[in-house]
Amino acid sequence: MTDLTAARRAMLGRATIGDQLRRHAQHTPEKEAIVYYGPDGSRSVISYEELNARVNRVANALVGLDVGRGDVVAVMSRNSVDYMTIWFATLKLGAALTGLNFTFTETEIGYQVNHARPRILMAEDVFCGRIEAAREAGSLASVEHLVCSSAGETEPPEGWLAFSGLVTGGDAAEPDIDVHEDDVAMLVYTSGTTAFPKGVLISHRNYLISTTPAWTLALDLGPPVVWLFVMPFFTIAGLGSMTNIINCGATIVLAHTIDPAAAIRIIAAEKVTYMAQTPTFFLAMTTEPEFRDADLTALQRCITYGGTVPSHMITAWQEASPGITWGTYWGQSELSQLGTVGWFSSLADIPGGDASWIGKPVPQLEIRVIDDNGADVEVGELICRSPSVMLGYLNDEERTAEVFRDGWLHTEDIVRIDGDGNLFFVDRKKDMIKTGGMNVSSVEVERTLYGHDALMEVAVVGLPDAYWSEAVSAFVVPKAGRTVQPDQIIEHCRASLASYKVPKVVRVVDALPKDTQGKILKRRLRDEYS
Repeated sequence: MTDLTAARRAMLGRATIGDQLRRHAQHTPEKEAIVYYGPDGSRSVISYEELNARVNRVANALVGLDVGRGDVVAVMSRNSVDYMTIWFATLKLGAALTGLNFTFTETEIGYQVNHARPRILMAEDVFCGRIEAAREAGSLASVEHLVCSSAGETEPPEGWLAFSGLVTGGDAAEPDIDVHEDDVAMLVYTSGTTAFPKGVLISHRNYLISTTPAWTLALDLGPPVVWLFVMPFFTIAGLGSMTNIINCGATIVLAHTIDPAAAIRIIAAEKVTYMAQTPTFFLAMTTEPEFRDADLTALQRCITYGGTVPSHMITAWQEASPGITWGTYWGQSELSQLGTVGWFSSLADIPGGDASWIGKPVPQLEIRVIDDNGADVEVGELICRSPSVMLGYLNDEERTAEVFRDGWLHTEDIVRIDGDGNLFFVDRKKDMIKTGGMNVSSVEVERTLYGHDALMEVAVVGLPDAYWSEAVSAFVVPKAGRTVQPDQIIEHCRASLASYKVPKVVRVVDALPKDTQGKILKRRLRDEYS
């Protein structure tokens, strides 16, 4: 009988991400893979053939540094062609990549590097000093080579290798490496809440047979798509989405740094058709002076995730580009981004008019909604099965066992399911507010707050309270030129919410803390105001 396992592992039939890049280079060599706007605003274009050759050179150079199957490469950089190159080069060697948040302090760098134990660490030139400080503190013991990525003529620090030297010094031939589809490709770290971040282990197979096909079917992702990319590569949304786009042979429009105004200009110039970001970024774009006059009509699909969608955001975009179809997306690192998606052109298209709608599961995802006893219910925890489920958490069998129970991945997200299989996000378990013996969804209160026409952004958390245990507390940012009083906001909420859900405290603030994707950092609000 034929050894099917060996056949799968051989280049003959394996499912690895690096192989997919090689296929695109063969089938569509001149197709634009990357349109890149550098730090100085200069525009360059890299074809699939050029990208694959560049990746091969770096992969072969890494072989010369003894990087191989099972090793880890770490990167601390803003989005760049160098980042994409070392990602695919790492994959072609059977090694894994872990991205460091470029806002990390030396202590945070030390934790992730000591946990992931990379042999190679590449940093953008402006971050090399921080890496050096972490090394001097004794945090980079596993790192054998430091590599500096520079967009200009900056010389690498003493003892560092120049990434440009890897590009020019390596052979462009395809690396002949025994890479397995079950090898770890990504080591993505989740955001820490009450504990240290967890390292999520994701294989090549997860993307090739599950997540990418799901995006092809559910997001209609293919070669004609021109995607403006604004998600940082150190996140699963960033690294995973970029991988899906390249797997499908589409074009990525990438900027070294991007803000809402720059995004507007690039969409118009490049005739961008797809874009994905948090609601806060899309909302910020609507406040830019260029927004109303820019030609955004090429945009076909805008996908949003990670926050409540304000109705005034959708209204503003409808006026600017009436042809846009909006996507609401839910996914998790532990599912290799896989999840649920729903499409709408206007708020009237959303089932029941409920803005907490996160669509329906993609074909590769099986779900249940359960209570604490494991019984199927209308409102409860979402649990999942899929070929996209992670391999586990790095060096953490206990927390892996906590989420892998009874043959399901437990997401710790509370959802509601209706009779048609539509899912509605209620809250993260940790964000549910327990007040006076009742549970309150912070998301529900936020949706009500967004109904006030003077508010631009809102966040709701539970803060410690001697009487209520947790007091429902709202933080609100008024629109430009508008003023609000806390008692007005409380009265607005009383008109739509049961009394126990109405905020006990409203704080009017100039801005809300956000991460690099624009997600509101509720943890920071709880820490600062508790």
